[in-house]
Amino acid sequence: MTGSWIVAALGIIVVVGTLASVMGTLVVPRGIDSRLARIVDRGLDRLFLVITRPIRSFQLRDRILAWQAPLTLLLRLAVWVALLTVGFAMVMAPSVRGDVGHAFSDAGSSMFTLGYATPSGRGSTILEYFAAFTGLVVVGLQVGYLPTFYAAFTRRETEVSLLVARAGTPAWGPEILARTKWGIYDGDAREVLTDLFVAWERWAAEVAESHSTYTTLTRLRSPRPYSHWLTALVAVMDAAALQLSLSPSQEPKVASRLALRMGFTALNQIARAMRLPVPGEPDPDAPISVSEADFRAATAMLRGVGYEIERTDAEAWPHFRGWRANYDGVALRLARHLDAPPALWTGPRRWPSAPTAPFRPLLRASRDAT
Repeated sequence: MTGSWIVAALGIIVVVGTLASVMGTLVVPRGIDSRLARIVDRGLDRLFLVITRPIRSFQLRDRILAWQAPLTLLLRLAVWVALLTVGFAMVMAPSVRGDVGHAFSDAGSSMFTLGYATPSGRGSTILEYFAAFTGLVVVGLQVGYLPTFYAAFTRRETEVSLLVARAGTPAWGPEILARTKWGIYDGDAREVLTDLFVAWERWAAEVAESHSTYTTLTRLRSPRPYSHWLTALVAVMDAAALQLSLSPSQEPKVASRLALRMGFTALNQIARAMRLPVPGEPDPDAPISVSEADFRAATAMLRGVGYEIERTDAEAWPHFRGWRANYDGVALRLARHLDAPPALWTGPRRWPSAPTAPFRPLLRASRDAT
């Protein structure tokens, strides 16, 4: 019996620890560091990495990775229920005199509310009622969690989908400025950019809160293969950094600064919740992943469509590098960790890939036809 009471004490630890993981993951409105949830996420991530390692087609790889986040939810629930069943079986060990089979029968009957096992005493009855209540609560919380989870996903994807016409797929910062200038003939491009940066400042704030609280959202992929929330955010931030670097006296000045500030704040917050390294105070003179040659090629493209540029490339480059240094490292780590589409200016991935330029429809032909 002494051994049974030791087992029961360990079972209490298992039950309390599992319930803390459930509450921290599904109920507490902040990023709680649940070791159990993190182990499940990392284990499944390594499994998908092994499965997709030999695949070179990004479209096929994306279709496989689309299952990762939903399977994480199901596997996490299964682990919670399994640990609670084991924990309650351990707690019931003294009441069944150490009979392991009887303990698991009672715990399983109660957790799944099957009711086929009869309690063996008053203490066992209380434990079985508590186990039944716990099973209902855990499953109910998971079911109630899904609408909140997918509502946050839908809100996120609305702005990402709207950005497709502005930035192409995969999204790219210079493409936003070029299409805004090229595609608006009778209006003011500065007003359109202001509205864009204001909308994405708010979007970044919402994503920072939802994705740092429910980190599984970061792996929930967009319906389009080359569309992704992270590459879209980096594209908007690059567009804001280019605007401030190339044309500092023109609007939007305040909106672009605020979008940048909220953008790299969101990236840092999400990366910390995922336990990825986040650099301290960035050095504006530090090297970045975007080379000066890439920057000059982008500005040449903008000049080709008549975008208003005040500075030379040599004058603008240090300013762009200073802005980009705020989010360059953390954006590349997240893009690699989440297997984001290989967009321009987002670094390498965990599989051999080349950056993909955004698809461009033949806008000039349609414009000349009208």
